[in-house]
Amino acid sequence: MKNGILILNVVLLVLVGVLFYLHFSSKNPSTTKAANNQNSTAAAKDFKIAYFEMDSVENSFQMVKDVKAELTRKEEAIGTELERLEKNYRNKIAQYQAQGANMTQVQSEMAQRDVMQMQQSMQSRRQSLEQEYQDLQMRKLKDVKTKIEDFLKRYNADKGYTYILAYEPGIFYYKDTTYNITGDLIQGLNQQYTKK
Repeated sequence: MKNGILILNVVLLVLVGVLFYLHFSSKNPSTTKAANNQNSTAAAKDFKIAYFEMDSVENSFQMVKDVKAELTRKEEAIGTELERLEKNYRNKIAQYQAQGANMTQVQSEMAQRDVMQMQQSMQSRRQSLEQEYQDLQMRKLKDVKTKIEDFLKRYNADKGYTYILAYEPGIFYYKDTTYNITGDLIQGLNQQYTKK
């Protein structure tokens, strides 16, 4: 009886093995691999990356030139105002030093407070102007970036690029000039900018 059960288990084990073999060998693995290769090849053919030269855009896009000019004017105006404040501060100190021998203790303390107030006011104004400049700079750079992004969305509607990158020297080590769209980008951005 024990031998009968043992023989039955061996036969069942062999049948299960044959069934597994038949089940897994019925699928042709080379067909599955070929289908996967075709899908990845089709995806690779659809995957295109274009780039544009950021330094060329900065040098040729009129909006960037205008933004740089505006920021330079703002920087010069800030410099002029800070120089004026500094000059007033030095003049006030010179005036108090000239009167120093003739001042009473109370007048001397008032002069020191006045000088400290002027210094604090000057520092506060400097910080305010620097913050104002940074805000203007960030806003203008964001406007330029938005213009470029909007143009690239319209430009890419019929081109079919997966990615469009800004090329800057030192980041990429190789580029194929076939996908350089800098000329199209600059021409389109300038046409769009001058219309407004």
